[in-house]
Amino acid sequence: MAEESLSLQQFIEYLQIEKNCSQYTIDSYRKDIEEFFLFTAEQGIKSLQAVEYQDARLYLTVLYGKGLSKRSVARKTSCMRSFYKFLMREGKVKENPFALVALPKKDQMLPRFMYEEEMNKLFSSLKKETPLELRDSALLELLYATGIRVSECCNIKLQDIDFSLGTVLIHGKGKKDRYVPFGSFAKQAIQTYIKEGRDSLYSSAKNDHSYLFVNFRGDALTPRGVSYILNGLIKKAASDGTLHPHMFRHSFATHLLNNGADLRTVQELLGHSKISSTQIYTHVTKHQLQKVYNAAHPRA
Repeated sequence: MAEESLSLQQFIEYLQIEKNCSQYTIDSYRKDIEEFFLFTAEQGIKSLQAVEYQDARLYLTVLYGKGLSKRSVARKTSCMRSFYKFLMREGKVKENPFALVALPKKDQMLPRFMYEEEMNKLFSSLKKETPLELRDSALLELLYATGIRVSECCNIKLQDIDFSLGTVLIHGKGKKDRYVPFGSFAKQAIQTYIKEGRDSLYSSAKNDHSYLFVNFRGDALTPRGVSYILNGLIKKAASDGTLHPHMFRHSFATHLLNNGADLRTVQELLGHSKISSTQIYTHVTKHQLQKVYNAAHPRA
């Protein structure tokens, strides 16, 4: 219906302009809402205004019937709740049929991380001779030193780095910038890569740019390229399993908390807008607390 298409487009513009949402988030919202439109068409619901609480409940039942996880159903439900909240604000509907629909509790997914011993083994296995090896060393050091997202890492430009202060300007989700510090190991690795590796790789670039990390063609490194690099390094280190880029972020947060950092500081460093997003790491550090307790308490 024309009404649905117009309302969706206005909601997308609201997400872009007022909420500063990333393109990935916007695409997810669009997909979820269009899926709901198919549901209303199948149910013979004539308009957005005609959707009632019972219809919203039925929609959840349909989603579960497709075998979706609780996490996916919760995300789609939250999306529709936000959409109808926007429609109410714009005067297009009088009630939010998803307002009273209980969000399913998400399955608790503990983040996968590497122990400090595993991290040290990985860094020890790195060779630092060729331009690509120098890049890989700098990439790993920076990911672990800062806990930044891979997409954020790929967007770093040379002018974003301040070696005198030991900080890097990160352009985060929702167009939120933050400064993140990095240590001496990352500083040395990055400086060596810039002086002895980047220029050699950059000489093959088709277009001028100032991105810090480049591929063998001289173009800006992509998140997919980072995954490929990490999996290659884990094989060279003779380790089992897959090294997902986000594991560096998880390891960064876990190791900080294990060594005494407070939750608010870690939240700031990770760029989480809500403390609840950071609290998942406290579940991981409980194992460390138990270990310390057993070792230190006289009657443990």
